[in-house]
Amino acid sequence: MFGTSAFGKDIAVDLGTANTLVYVKGEGIVLNEPSVVAVNTITNAIIAVGEEAKRMVGRTPAHIVATRPLRDGVIAEFDVTEKMMRYFIQKVHQRRSIARPRVIVSVPSGITGVEQRAVEEATIQAGARAAFIIEEPMAAAIGAGLPVHEPIGNMIVDIGGGTTEVAVISLGGIVTSQSARVGGDEMDNAIINYIKRDYQLLIGERSAEIVKFKLGSAFDVGNDDEEEEIRGRDLASGLPKTIVVTGEEIRQSLEEPMSVVVQVVKDALDKTPPELASDIMEQGIILAGGGALLKGVEERIRNDTGMPVHTAKDPLLCVAMGSGKCLEEFDIMKKVLISSTS
Repeated sequence: MFGTSAFGKDIAVDLGTANTLVYVKGEGIVLNEPSVVAVNTITNAIIAVGEEAKRMVGRTPAHIVATRPLRDGVIAEFDVTEKMMRYFIQKVHQRRSIARPRVIVSVPSGITGVEQRAVEEATIQAGARAAFIIEEPMAAAIGAGLPVHEPIGNMIVDIGGGTTEVAVISLGGIVTSQSARVGGDEMDNAIINYIKRDYQLLIGERSAEIVKFKLGSAFDVGNDDEEEEIRGRDLASGLPKTIVVTGEEIRQSLEEPMSVVVQVVKDALDKTPPELASDIMEQGIILAGGGALLKGVEERIRNDTGMPVHTAKDPLLCVAMGSGKCLEEFDIMKKVLISSTS
């Protein structure tokens, strides 16, 4: 059984491209920090992890690199990911050196067997005594409160930092799923490229993320005339420069990644058995993940698919809450776990 033992508290980890959330059995979500690590390239030592490391992005000297070790929902830098997970596990256990918990980790449904084993291995190397894997759309559906074990079609759309996961779930299993390596990061890059192309201004990821949340939208929600200042470096002169952009411009810049998100949803609907499609038409499509917070996403998907669309309560927390529920009700929920090293 899962719980607290001499080995420490068993935990669930939403190992996201943008943020890592940790759920502790009996306590809930106790940690929510950016998936960023600052490394000294000379000594290979970890300088900072999480929120502290994110503040360093774009502001470090040459020998310190603030990096995000996950790309598109999968591990891009194994050693750094392992050190990041070790830091988070120790932080949850107040740095008790004997803590060797059992850990459930969520992964994108589209990852390969090699990528999945990399996650398991990183989890074990980080100090877990057993690693269990759950697919993100399943965890998101559970966290959103969908009746995943009933013979009803449930569609979840999880728009994360690196990937968009769409799954139709019934009787505790994923009937059909589609994924695209497009998410919040791709939207930020789309804004960066738009500003660079139209204004010859180079801006950073943080600036793009801020303007995305202030002005960004996936559908005309009536904020076209709203304005926001953006500061960056003029590509012609190399000097700092400030420009003003509108909501309409930012919506236009997000059109390409949003079109991919909508197409993934359409592809999943196209592969859904008729009976389950009928259920989805009645129940609606549920949105989760940070991308669900972008203004107009509900309206855009509803407009392009003709299906009812609803955003889950606390969409950012759905995957972590669903993984955590598997901890709390392990014997009932263990069949949704797709592998284990125990």
